[in-house]
Formats: sequence, structure tokens, C-alpha cells
Amino acid sequence: MDLDALYEEALKAAQFAYAPYSHFRVGAALLAEDGSLHTGANVENRSYGLTVCAERSAVFSAVSKGSRRFTALAIAAPDSDYPVGPCGACRQVLSEFMDEGAPVYFGGKDGRRVSATIGGLLPFDSLHDLARREE
Repeated sequence: MDLDALYEEALKAAQFAYAPYSHFRVGAALLAEDGSLHTGANVENRSYGLTVCAERSAVFSAVSKGSRRFTALAIAAPDSDYPVGPCGACRQVLSEFMDEGAPVYFGGKDGRRVSATIGGLLPFDSLHDLARREE
């Protein structure tokens, strides 16, 4: 699956966001090593700290179905004037399950998209550094 198709899946997932407080919907689509697709949407709560981002929603859903390694991620924020990348908490969770060279593709409502990698979003990630030391 190419990144544009993955992004379209993220855009579809954003339709299922529960965002009554921010009105800021986000969808994520993860491609697993086995080719399976896993999506997620942000789920808000009045207690903002209990909100779950779309990226973590997709990861947690995939992991609970047995997937552990992901090769690409797309994030769609259809209510944003600009492309929105994953927050720090999501970057940390994603780095647990994705190689540092894995592509991350994200965009907002204007059609503009940004392409990055997990390593580019979370440089000097100790998990990846530790894995290299064990080799």
C-alpha cells in the first residue's frame, strides 16, 4: 500500500473521532509488517489527560489483535489548517513498534502533506540506540 492510499484510510478513520470538546478530529492508519491495516481515531474525554490520540488508538488496537511491528503510518487531521504530526507521547509509543526509518505521512485539510520518518520525529531515541548496542 502506498502512502497516499494509507493517508486516505487515515482520513476515513478521522470520521469516527470522538471530539466534542476540541472539534479537532484525527485519524491514523498503520500498516503492519504482515500487510494488515489498522486504523484509529482520537477519543476525547472531559478530563483532557484521559484523551487518547488517533495514533495510539491505532497502535493499541493493532497490538491487541496480535500485530507488533509496523512499517508505515499516516495521520489525517481534516479540521487543521496545516499538517499535524504525532505528539510526543505518540512518538514514544510509535518508536516502540516501528523502525527509525519507517515513514510517517501526515496532512491537514488543505491537501498539503508532510513526509518524515520515526527517527526524524524522535531523534536520539534511546530504544533504537539500545537495540543497536545489543546487535
